[in-house]
Amino acid sequence: MSVDVSTTDVGSRAVDVPRATGAGHVVPVAPADPDAPGWVRPAPDRDALRWDALLAGALYLGALLSMVLMRVAGMYDEPAPGWLAALLLAVVTLPLAVRRRWPSVVLCVVAAAFIGAQVLYVPETLVSNIALFCAMYTVGAWETDRRRATGVRAVVVVAMIVWLFVALFWVATDPETAEHLPDQAGVFSPFVSFTLLQLLTNVLYFAGSWFFGEHAWRSSRERARTAWRTHLLVVERRRAEEQAVALERLRLARELHDAVAHHVSLMGVQAAAARTVLASDPVRAADALGHVEEAAREAVRELHGILGMLRDAPGGSGGSGTAAVAPSDDALASLDVGGLPELVERARAGGLRVTYQEVGEPRRLRPLASLNLYRIAQEALTNTRKHAGQGARADVRLRWLPDDVELEVSDDGGTARRTGAVPSSGLGIVGMRERVASDGGTFEAARRRSGGFVVRVRLPLGASDARASAGQGRVPDGHHRTEEQG
Repeated sequence: MSVDVSTTDVGSRAVDVPRATGAGHVVPVAPADPDAPGWVRPAPDRDALRWDALLAGALYLGALLSMVLMRVAGMYDEPAPGWLAALLLAVVTLPLAVRRRWPSVVLCVVAAAFIGAQVLYVPETLVSNIALFCAMYTVGAWETDRRRATGVRAVVVVAMIVWLFVALFWVATDPETAEHLPDQAGVFSPFVSFTLLQLLTNVLYFAGSWFFGEHAWRSSRERARTAWRTHLLVVERRRAEEQAVALERLRLARELHDAVAHHVSLMGVQAAAARTVLASDPVRAADALGHVEEAAREAVRELHGILGMLRDAPGGSGGSGTAAVAPSDDALASLDVGGLPELVERARAGGLRVTYQEVGEPRRLRPLASLNLYRIAQEALTNTRKHAGQGARADVRLRWLPDDVELEVSDDGGTARRTGAVPSSGLGIVGMRERVASDGGTFEAARRRSGGFVVRVRLPLGASDARASAGQGRVPDGHHRTEEQG
């Protein structure tokens, strides 16, 4: 049963099994988690099965050639008939064609045929040992049920060791064979030395097939782990890209909502005022239409700034670069806390009674934090104009605290509810809350007990100061300033 042979794994790849879709495309199936219970090595592909069939055919031809040479050499006194030897060698070698599909069954068949060939004196041992080694190796490398793999190999090893001792017993008790063993004095007799040599050879033979099979299984599992981690990284990257796109869309939606809602609301109020006094006071009507024109121009300017965020970075080709994720400095030049007085003036020009008050020492803010405060004030004034009653009065207060900046926009609700008021969609409050959450601040929007509505925002100054760079964000002038409609 002993043979000096080096084997090479024909190869096994952990591949994704393709899945056909209704459109005729083939989509790879995601790899399975190799550390999950019940994981099995992916089945061999068609190329691997084709190589197994070629290997089995080559071994069978080699076994026939080895049998003929041994017959000619006269190594067996009474060998098995040629047809029986050819049949047993076929059973030993040809099942290897399906060794990776049914490894345990193939090993049992090859081992049984191997012992049968030894019992019937088939004059061939070289290729038979190679076939048995391949079958043992394949069980360790490809058997999906690991308990069955261990059990089947253990049974075959025990059976082969038992068969070895039986064969040695026959040799020891055969008078004709004993006559050929020389008599020699020493620590080991020739028979004992022959027995130990056979035992050592068989131990190395079966230990090698067991070790290399287990090593191939572990290597396949490591490759599967690598494929699984790669799959998780791809999934995580796609999820991050989708989240980035969703956040960018949400941010742009807030910008569009705040900019368009404010200016369109202002244009609506001025257009209604112009229509009311067009016949009686053309001068006031013209002045109102001038405000409409100015609001439209401001809306277009802000829309251009927002749409510019979607374009490529400078130097990139159109449509092929990476979209900007933050507004440019030019786009933010007047859309920050420094622009709150101007915002209040435009609200007054639109007919809203509003005051502005700033308390405390101004601090530097990050551009986006400053923009968010501006947008929140803009949206709160727009809501006052749309939903408050007639003659509503609004107050805008900006407080610079030691560690925070607080913006408060409130109104008194007016004397009566506005007729034909625009119903609220709730998007404005949601947008303001999201802006505050992105800067790690607190947000409050509620009705006042005395009537009206209040929006209060508080943002931490620590992160803003640490991240602010020189020249970014305009700092309003003045320590304490109050502006009120005369």
